[in-house]
Amino acid sequence: MAQTQPKIYVLHENIEWTQHLVTWLEQKSIPYELWDLSKGILDLTSTPPEGIFYNRISASAHTRHHRFAPEFAQQVIKWLEANHRIILNGSNAIDLEISKVKQYLALQQSGIQTPKTIAVLGKEKLVAAAQQLAIFPLITKHNRAGKGAGVHRFDSLPELERYVNSADFEEPVDGITLLQQYIKPIDGRIRRSEFIGRKFLYTVSIDSSQGFELCPADECQLPNVSKSKFEIIAPLATEQRQAYEAFLERNQLDVAAVEWVEDAQHRKYVYDINTNTNYNEQAEDKAQVFAHEHLALYLKHLLEGQYAATVK
Repeated sequence: MAQTQPKIYVLHENIEWTQHLVTWLEQKSIPYELWDLSKGILDLTSTPPEGIFYNRISASAHTRHHRFAPEFAQQVIKWLEANHRIILNGSNAIDLEISKVKQYLALQQSGIQTPKTIAVLGKEKLVAAAQQLAIFPLITKHNRAGKGAGVHRFDSLPELERYVNSADFEEPVDGITLLQQYIKPIDGRIRRSEFIGRKFLYTVSIDSSQGFELCPADECQLPNVSKSKFEIIAPLATEQRQAYEAFLERNQLDVAAVEWVEDAQHRKYVYDINTNTNYNEQAEDKAQVFAHEHLALYLKHLLEGQYAATVK
């Protein structure tokens, strides 16, 4: 393989969620190349090009008819790691991205509180599992999810049973449905704290009154969603920030969002880790902080630090 100038390689399966980063890479004159892993060929005997690799594969790939993109990405990432390439959000990150069970176990190992949760394989077991959980209201969610897939609130066992036995039941892509304690937000809003380079950038407050579709990307938004749905707020308290940064460090999550909720007793629960994090344009415009700009500059810093002699 001919030697090329080291550059940023962005592994993705959805150009719509990648275009904002591309805009900033081009504006900052940072050399890059996109690798679309919704399909592809991997020659295990080949050597990867020199550069910094950034994984943006999403757990919701199957909702865009890219059912096996995460599995293929896992192989590509292992190939890169075997060839000692620098990759942001590597193997551990993608493993956590596609399994909320693994996320919750990792969070608990770091001493971070999560809602009580039961994982269930087979919808015929859901009602019995709900009786075991014995908490209402509860929510269902998919183990491999994204964009609010499979998330529904139930206030009673009969209500859940009707859903499970109806045509409306949503089968999870990996077969695993989670039953989870519903945490009512103290102010009707959940929080999403963004981290780049395993360091805190900002927290966005999100109005959850209209349901569980809380993806901040512009492409996720519904026409009737108010601009105040997403608002960048004050920084995290020091202890909370340090706990989240330590978790990211321990689990090798380089670029991620930590989604959390505070209840009426001021207890904070983390319910999702998103390693294919997106940012809300309206909230950023108002606060005049642009995460994709920070991300592009962070990637540039890594590239120049690793290949100082060849990158201008």
